[in-house]
Amino acid sequence: MSLLLGVLLFSWLTHSILYIPFIRLLYIWRFQRLAQKTLDVFEKRTPIFDKLHKGKVGTPVGGGLLIILLTTILFPILMLLLQYFWVPITAVYAMGSEIKILLFTFVSFGLLGLVDDMKKTFVWLKGSDFFGLRLRHKLILEIVLASVIGYWLVNELKIDIFYVPLVGVFHLGWWFVPFAVFVIIAFANAFNITDGLDGLASGVLMIALGAFWIISASILDTPLSVFIALWLGGVIAFLYFNVYPARIFLGDVGALSFGATIAVVGLILGKAPALLVIGGVFVLEVLSSLVQLLSKKFFHRKVFPVAPFHLWLQYHGWPEPKIVMRFWIISIVLAIFGLWIALLMQQSL
Repeated sequence: MSLLLGVLLFSWLTHSILYIPFIRLLYIWRFQRLAQKTLDVFEKRTPIFDKLHKGKVGTPVGGGLLIILLTTILFPILMLLLQYFWVPITAVYAMGSEIKILLFTFVSFGLLGLVDDMKKTFVWLKGSDFFGLRLRHKLILEIVLASVIGYWLVNELKIDIFYVPLVGVFHLGWWFVPFAVFVIIAFANAFNITDGLDGLASGVLMIALGAFWIISASILDTPLSVFIALWLGGVIAFLYFNVYPARIFLGDVGALSFGATIAVVGLILGKAPALLVIGGVFVLEVLSSLVQLLSKKFFHRKVFPVAPFHLWLQYHGWPEPKIVMRFWIISIVLAIFGLWIALLMQQSL
């Protein structure tokens, strides 16, 4: 555990040092989603959101890109160093396949989010839209990426189980692939929806990663534990600059990557029920948006004045820091509850 703590501190320090010049670089690139030149377009389509978030105009996006780059570079280097210095490494699965799946998810969904961010930011690009990729195009690409990941989970890691608390373990076989696709896409978009207030999504992610880090260390899965330590260190460093008032946002590059990857972490650990609990805030946010969307489509009326849930609270006068802090507290309680469920699952397997 001391080694993993050292990895986390090293990651935090490296990210902390690099975030200051990285933020300046984003300003130079004008990588700012809410640039003033696009505000008129924005006001016509989302007036409530715009009214509540005018103060965020000009804040750079793309903060997740630095975490993806550093973690992707440092993870294989650290694993090679551990092997070179004969540090004991234990893995639940084939180590090469596990590393491949983690990095593929982290990078591929990050690239998809980066393209989305660029279309939202650089509106002068031919065919660009302030609201990014079309929903159906993005969903198709997400399905393709998630299907590849689901196939590898079953074919290479031989994961196909689903545990129902108090009922038992079910082997889904190849049906696990569509199940994994659903979970990965759901969490990728749930994280993206949650990432709407300063420090909200990154703070909830920090707590969730801490819980999964404990689980991975308890089953002695070194590759996964090292990956989470590197990722968690980067998230903590980012959160320093993302708390209210934020100096930088994750952007879709971070939101899609982090949401999909935390889903994959939960699936690799075989803790899908715990994932739903530990990531309960993300589930609440995406459900509130889904209810709103379905109600508008089929009943032509809104259930809420505005969605997702955090925006509804803000609309009713809750200060932004108050919403974020209370969501963090809820996440801590859910993480403890999820750890308890994970422990019960390990005892029954």
